[in-house]
Amino acid sequence: MDREINVLALVKGEERFIFLFDDQNRDETLRQLARFAANPEVDFSWYDAAMLSRKIRDAVPSDEDIVASKEFDSLSIEDFH
Repeated sequence: MDREINVLALVKGEERFIFLFDDQNRDETLRQLARFAANPEVDFSWYDAAMLSRKIRDAVPSDEDIVASKEFDSLSIEDFH
């Protein structure tokens, strides 16, 4: 049984955050990032969660991520005026 496991790590000072995830638990891993960011006892910011979320979505894109990416790719600066 071959199963790809993704490894994502963040080093902040003395702390190490290491996430192991596959396609099946991608969404749970994203939720865990949010739980860490919301916990004031953990040195893990919303910025950290956003950056790691982006990496997870790039590594294991969902159908919604692919659609959103195509929509964002078609935008230009004029669309925001």
